[in-house]
Amino acid sequence: MCQHSFLAHLDTMCPRIKKSAWGGFDDNQLRLVDTTPKSKVSCLTCQDNKAGAKLLQNTTGRKLMDMFQLLLDRFGPQEWWPGETALEMMIGAIFTQNTNWKNVEKVLKHLKDLHLLSLKGITSLSIPELAEMIRPVGYYNVKAKRLKNLIDFIVDRYDGDLDGLLGEETGVLREGLLSVKGIGPETADSILLYAAGRPIFVIDTYTHRILSRHSMIDDQATYDELQTFFMDHLPDDPDLFNEFHALIVRTGKEYCRRKPLCNECPLNTWGSIPHFS
Repeated sequence: MCQHSFLAHLDTMCPRIKKSAWGGFDDNQLRLVDTTPKSKVSCLTCQDNKAGAKLLQNTTGRKLMDMFQLLLDRFGPQEWWPGETALEMMIGAIFTQNTNWKNVEKVLKHLKDLHLLSLKGITSLSIPELAEMIRPVGYYNVKAKRLKNLIDFIVDRYDGDLDGLLGEETGVLREGLLSVKGIGPETADSILLYAAGRPIFVIDTYTHRILSRHSMIDDQATYDELQTFFMDHLPDDPDLFNEFHALIVRTGKEYCRRKPLCNECPLNTWGSIPHFS
């Protein structure tokens, strides 16, 4: 594969990551070089910050970036997370569990058309009323309760100030979200990454399945262990984490299913030969 193919993608197809100003590969092709020291991504060649370069010099960091490039080559940018506002993204993060995104879009549009896609709008609805409106997303009674719990948390703790919530320090924000009944790590981290723009890698079933099948992680790895695996070996760039997670989901849905389609998968030459239990 051409050493500049990753950069070409950033130039022509993925402007959100392009703003992070990745410059290309160094002479040894060991790491990506950031040519703009003041960009969102730490300058990998600056004398005062070598953390990113050190990460990508190690074998795991290189393999993860190879994985990212292979997926980006195949699918292009995924333009996640769909949504016009932070609140819309937060609501989508709850609705999208165990359902097709098209169903989520249908419900979000319905709420928006009724002028209910707001803190005030959701607060005005009872749980049964909300559940009835969100039927297409599945598990609508459970998701209605979870959304109401989240909205109550924002209203009670932050007096309805969404900017105040999203402006919290990352650890405080994550702890607060996890304190909301029904909000687990994946939903909380989706809100952190997509709504708040924090460099938190979101883990899901597809992530675990792909990496365990390629012998990159132990099959029993926990959510926290897998998240640490990515965040310890990649630069802290929310745009990179955003696109990477979206590409993993796309791969999992189309190829790395319970019954995998390995021959057609963009990762069929990546890492160890896939194995299955």
